[in-house]
Amino acid sequence: MTASQQNHLGQPVGLPVPDPRPRPRPDPVTLTGRWVTLVPLQADHAEPLLAAFDADADGRGWTYLPYGPFASRAEGRDWIARCAESRDPLFFTLCAPDETPQGMASYLRIDPANGSIEVGHIHYAPALQRRPAATEAMVLLMRHAFEDLGYRRYEWKCDALNAPSRRAAERLGFTYEGTFRQAAIVKGRNRDTAWYAITDQDWPALRSRLDRWLAPENFDAQGQQITRLSQG
Repeated sequence: MTASQQNHLGQPVGLPVPDPRPRPRPDPVTLTGRWVTLVPLQADHAEPLLAAFDADADGRGWTYLPYGPFASRAEGRDWIARCAESRDPLFFTLCAPDETPQGMASYLRIDPANGSIEVGHIHYAPALQRRPAATEAMVLLMRHAFEDLGYRRYEWKCDALNAPSRRAAERLGFTYEGTFRQAAIVKGRNRDTAWYAITDQDWPALRSRLDRWLAPENFDAQGQQITRLSQG
């Protein structure tokens, strides 16, 4: 049930927001973790990113995105250059500890007035998939949105048929809020969009669980997890 109170007419209304001021728009900042560093996307990241994406030989990682795979390197470079200039979406390059670019992600649908922000345009090279760095990148973006910028709501949306994305959202602690039918046309196909979100009320307990999973003692000498995030 939605938390509510009664107004002077006896009608249920939402609870007051303690600080209703607009939240700041995110800036292109660097977010540093143990396994991954997020840096503002630059046009000169194109070649190493595209080379990393080439390891996905059959293009499976592009299926549910509205762009890619690209017909040529030039097309891919142009796309990354446009992404680098954008501020909504605001793109980040995900880099390994040796500074090698291995993926992308962004904030988008940034709504300072309502304190709502979405994470999306997530595309990992195979070298980043199913690695602690992939989870840590998402945690760094969540933490920055909630703790540094003070957002109230953090969204994840994906094609309702994209089972890996849905599992990732649930594993990270997002709550499923419903499916918008026939929400978009992507690559000439219908897309029903599944909506997930985390609120600032959810965040303290969720952060504790994520921090326990990311703690060095939860990984063995080979970097393999000891306790799964779903068990935390």
